[in-house]
Amino acid sequence: MEVKLFIKEDCPRCPAAKRACEGVANVQVYDVTSIDGLAEASFYNVLATPSVLIVDSTGREVAGWRGEAPDATAIHVLMAN
Repeated sequence: MEVKLFIKEDCPRCPAAKRACEGVANVQVYDVTSIDGLAEASFYNVLATPSVLIVDSTGREVAGWRGEAPDATAIHVLMAN
């Protein structure tokens, strides 16, 4: 599984989302102001920052938090399974 973190530099909630993802393996960070970040956000229908998605090996979304910082414990539990 992989964590996809969608951020924007001036987002006031993004630092909390980054902290929630600390210590988690396989975190991909996407800045939605870049072409690659916007393309990935579009693919996963991400319309707000921060957004954190957990996807399986096929790219299917297993869990997601859009427009909010998730609880770090929730991410760690899901990634452990």
